[in-house]
Order: sequence, then C-alpha cells, then structure tokens
Amino acid sequence: MSMIRQAIKPSLRRVTSRAVGFYRWNSTNAAAAKEPVDPKITAIVDQISTLTLLETSVLVSELKEKLNIPDISFPAAGAAPAAPAAQEVEEESAPEPVEEKTIFSVKLESIDAKAKPKIIKEVKGLLNLSLVESKKFVESAPKVLKDNVAKEDADKIKATLEALGAKVSLE
Repeated sequence: MSMIRQAIKPSLRRVTSRAVGFYRWNSTNAAAAKEPVDPKITAIVDQISTLTLLETSVLVSELKEKLNIPDISFPAAGAAPAAPAAQEVEEESAPEPVEEKTIFSVKLESIDAKAKPKIIKEVKGLLNLSLVESKKFVESAPKVLKDNVAKEDADKIKATLEALGAKVSLE
C-alpha cells in the first residue's frame, strides 16, 4: 500500500499545486495578473469614454458601415414556432406584401406669401426656433421641416400647415 502512495504522491502534488495556483490567480489581485494593454488601445478607450450617447451611436453606425457588420435582429419573445416546410414553399412563391411606411420626413415645399407670418409662427412653435431662425427657415423653402416623424404626427403637421397656406409633402 505504501508503494502505491509513493507512486501517486508526486502526481497528486502537481494536480493540487495547479488547482491552488489557479485559485490564487483567480481570487487575488486579478488586475496584477492582466497583460499590459497597448497604449494605443488605452488612448482609444479614453477617447470613446468621453463621447456623449449621441456621438457613441454615430460611432457605432460608422463602424458597422466601415467594417460591413450587419445589424443583428433578435427574435421577438414568445414568437411562434417555425412553420412546416410545405408552408414555407407556399409562402416563398406568394408575392410579399408591401409594407406601409410609418416614418416620414415632413418637407415644406412652398408657402403662400399672404400667409407667411402665420406659417413662420407655426414653424417657430414646431421646431422651437427663434423668430429670426424660423423666418429664414420658411424663406429657404423647399426644406425638410422634420425627420423621422410618425405617420399620425406627420399628417397633423401637414394638415395644419396646409390650412395656413403652405404646400407640404411627406417623404
């Protein structure tokens, strides 16, 4: 029995020392165990950390475009299970329905000269501009009034401005 212990003892020491060493590395100062980071990388991280949320989103979209990274779409929670293969073939042969546009850009095409003061006042309220800025905006028509507007809001803006005497289009 002692022979077996003597034969196994060296291998047990190696296994236990590895486990203890891993445990110590993991439990103690992990920052000290990290590899040194390239100064170029730390400079980039420092610059990114100072960006605003809007600037960060622009950065992400530019990186996706430059590196050809596709957007990842996640399946909806509680989505229906996949359809059988026979139905998939039928769906592929059927024409796809045209999706109705829900987001619009409201464009001020032109204005009626008589209604110019009323339109300037309305644009001032819509865009939260000063009187001078809204006057310049109206005079520089055709110009996009608002981007990424929901359909209902775009229709309301269009109806309001057209009632005042402006020509408005939804794009």
